Amino acid sequence: MPQFTLRPSMVVLIAIVLIALAAAATSFFSVDQAENAVVLRFGKYQRTVGPGLQMKIPFGIEKNINVETQIVKTLTFGYRATDPSGTSLTNARVNQEESMMLTGDLNIVDVEWIVQYRVADPKAYLFSVRDKETTIRDISQSVMNQLVGDLPILAVMTDQRTQIEYDAAEAMQKLFDRYGFGIDIVAVKLQNIMPPEGEVQDAFEDVNKAIQDMNGYINEGKQYYNQQIPAAEGEADKIISEASGYAAERINRAEGDTARFKEVLAEYSANGETTAKRLYIETMEEILSADSGTVTIIDKDLENFLPIRSL
Repeated sequence: MPQFTLRPSMVVLIAIVLIALAAAATSFFSVDQAENAVVLRFGKYQRTVGPGLQMKIPFGIEKNINVETQIVKTLTFGYRATDPSGTSLTNARVNQEESMMLTGDLNIVDVEWIVQYRVADPKAYLFSVRDKETTIRDISQSVMNQLVGDLPILAVMTDQRTQIEYDAAEAMQKLFDRYGFGIDIVAVKLQNIMPPEGEVQDAFEDVNKAIQDMNGYINEGKQYYNQQIPAAEGEADKIISEASGYAAERINRAEGDTARFKEVLAEYSANGETTAKRLYIETMEEILSADSGTVTIIDKDLENFLPIRSL
């Protein structure tokens, strides 16, 4: 059988090829569209690169750590969800160490909420804080306890929920920015707020029912108001329009009578006797020509009368 003998030159060539393959295999790395990568050289931060195929110094001199920057992460407080979404209260495990809080009027309330955040600065997120989730939980609980502790229990359970969410997100973001945490708070959402079980819970359920009934009556009143007011306003506009028309008619008639009186007055002033006779004759013509049946003429001294019948 022929024997194969490795020459020194072939050994060197094979070594060069293997080194080249190892260099190529450790010189490239990919970054997903939802990620950024932090590149370390001998464990020291060098740079942050975005999505795509990236290069680094091979043989472990530089290493990359990919960090999800476009994914919104969610942490639950007061409960641990068991559904795929990770936030549902259905069949969730209760954690009263996080949820039980003292309100401003010294009542106990059970508050369950979620915090949604995303990584904004991969370098700060990796190196500023060691135990990231624990730190986020501690800050969130501290902020929520402070906000709930400043309000009475009824306000926490009813009209201040939205304001608490807004204030909590703002306060948490300020603390994370102060610590250089490298995350942005997307939202804080209150999931469930309940008083302790027993008589207190029953009493607050009655209060909530009364508030709902009150809101229902208010909505019914507003609906009736919206139905009646436009009809009343329309009727008022109609009456005003009719009154305005009547007023205009009376004014025009009065102005016409005034103009005619002024004309008669001017004629009477110029020739009073003739005008008086003319007015007397016109009046008598109007009376005698009217279809009023029998007309009786008497003298001014009531000494005699003559019956005159209309023809």
